Amino acid sequence: MENTFTGFNRVQRLLLTMAAFVVVVAGIRAAQDILVPFLLSLFITIIAYPLLKWLRTKKIPTSLAIFLVIFFVAMAGILLASLVGSSLRDFSASIPAYQASLKIQISEFIVYLQSKGVDVSSQLILDYFNPGSAMRLTSKLLTGLGNTLGDTVIILLIVVFMLLETATFGKKLEKALGGSGIPLNSYYLFIENINKYMVIKTSTSFATGLIASIWLSILGVNYALLWGLLTFLLNYVPNIGSIMAAIPPVLIALILQGPFTSLAVAVGYIVLNIGIGSFLEPRLMGRGLGLSTLVVFLSLLFWGWVMGPLGMLLSVPLTMTLKIALTSFEETQWISVLLDAAPSRKKKKSKK
Repeated sequence: MENTFTGFNRVQRLLLTMAAFVVVVAGIRAAQDILVPFLLSLFITIIAYPLLKWLRTKKIPTSLAIFLVIFFVAMAGILLASLVGSSLRDFSASIPAYQASLKIQISEFIVYLQSKGVDVSSQLILDYFNPGSAMRLTSKLLTGLGNTLGDTVIILLIVVFMLLETATFGKKLEKALGGSGIPLNSYYLFIENINKYMVIKTSTSFATGLIASIWLSILGVNYALLWGLLTFLLNYVPNIGSIMAAIPPVLIALILQGPFTSLAVAVGYIVLNIGIGSFLEPRLMGRGLGLSTLVVFLSLLFWGWVMGPLGMLLSVPLTMTLKIALTSFEETQWISVLLDAAPSRKKKKSKK
């Protein structure tokens, strides 16, 4: 097959590539109502696949194993919705009151600084530092998740069909690409690494959210389960996610319980971030499954703009999937190195 770019120079090829990228992004943005549930179903399938595989090793028929997996996923979703739903409604209704209280506290703090001789403009601070916007973003993010989970039946049906497809996907892949000269090992490595990343990330995110909920409950912070869910979701966004997840409970504690409880909440999140995010998780994942902080931030902005609030939650898994795909093929490994958080400095020894 002839290269379709043969008749173009480098600049023309670059322009064509950029134009194709713009068209694809515009298509994704236009189809976000379809793509977001599909991607959510895909990630649920990847996370649930190890359980399905384990059930198969116990000689359980595939259809019954899939039923058990879907039952487990559905029960987890129903339990989550029942525990968090009322808290989300109460929190959304209370946002205006919280914003007003925050403004009063900031104004009082500015007056205190001015009394100590610090020249600070209260209006300037309120214009450029508005903590209420963090609460609005939190409500928007959780509401967007709730709206997407409203299509529970569709999502579960997609998951069922995807899990059924896993039984024959390997054979189909071998038949489709076996004679094409494309190495199948690269595809299997890609699937294995994606599964490893999603399972480890989900496990550490769940542990982080659970510990955060327990800590906030001990401190008596309102909506502890809601903040635990937010911590679980935003833990998929490394570095930045932990900071974003800590802001709402810190502000709620400051409004309702004072600066000492607010400080204790912040310290708890810092310990969680260091213990799980900076110590445990990198050791479980190993080298090559990290992203640069700049890449994380840019992917957050890009996918959030393309697919809305849920795109922000899916941003890092999507970018990580792209990175793993680039790593799995020799001709694109150099691009994955640019996305890496801390590429290995060890050089491979040349074979003689």
